[in-house]
Amino acid sequence: MSRIVRAAVAQAYGNTTKDEAIERQVALVEQAAAAGADVIGLQELCNGPYFCAEQDPKWLDWAEPDDGHTVTTMRDAARRLGVVIVVPFYEAASKGVNFNTAVVVERDGSLVGKYRKTHIPQVGPCFWEKYYFAPGDLGYPVFDTSIGKIGISICYDRHFPEVGRALGMNGAELVFYPSATTDYSRHLWEVEQLAQAVANGYFAASINRVGVEAPLCQENFYGSSYIADPRGQILAMADDQEGFVTADLDMSMLEEWKRTWHFFRDRRPETYNTGLTPRLIRALEPMP
Repeated sequence: MSRIVRAAVAQAYGNTTKDEAIERQVALVEQAAAAGADVIGLQELCNGPYFCAEQDPKWLDWAEPDDGHTVTTMRDAARRLGVVIVVPFYEAASKGVNFNTAVVVERDGSLVGKYRKTHIPQVGPCFWEKYYFAPGDLGYPVFDTSIGKIGISICYDRHFPEVGRALGMNGAELVFYPSATTDYSRHLWEVEQLAQAVANGYFAASINRVGVEAPLCQENFYGSSYIADPRGQILAMADDQEGFVTADLDMSMLEEWKRTWHFFRDRRPETYNTGLTPRLIRALEPMP
């Protein structure tokens, strides 16, 4: 018997105060829930501007703990609306150590777990993240939720196929890709996540921001958030305006993928070791 999960991805203009940004996100969550969404993914650093476009110590004060205002507000919304929410924010983990993080909030408002962005870019024209974030230290967890097994890969992480493979082999059924992506890498947006969904047998939900966040960044965040299936087919895609899209995910397709494409069975990790570090070799070995 098929199991249907209605997923939503919400994209917003973020160059606002923190309070206004959170209000915008809550409003989108409410609208998506009213449209029947069971799970909703929000954009990278959803509670304000993409401040990494500049290197200024004032933004260090933007970080907050996972029991701060942003996550608490979203936990309240999840409980009130009965939806699962993936909430990306700037996490203050300990004194002087901050992460680019996303938490998974269950329907009852409980925190299921968190993922910290592992790959931290320092590339032009406006992605100076090493100034703000330590590399994630939690590995590639997959979270058991009421809608299924959720994985998270934040923005720059998606350029590294090992992340998708680790999430797939850890049992992810739906992977969220919260992002802040400009035209700088537009040509990759509909390539990488689709390829990872096909190679690793999961649904992919990619979320981008919208608009030009001047004067911080003159580049355009083009939206185009989308949801795709394990066949690499896009089920729903947003335009370049603030809003959300939903798609009904037939989770029986995951079993079909396993029966059709035996990619995990036919892996040859013993052949992948040439020139790799011991740590990466371990990452490519079969999961226990």
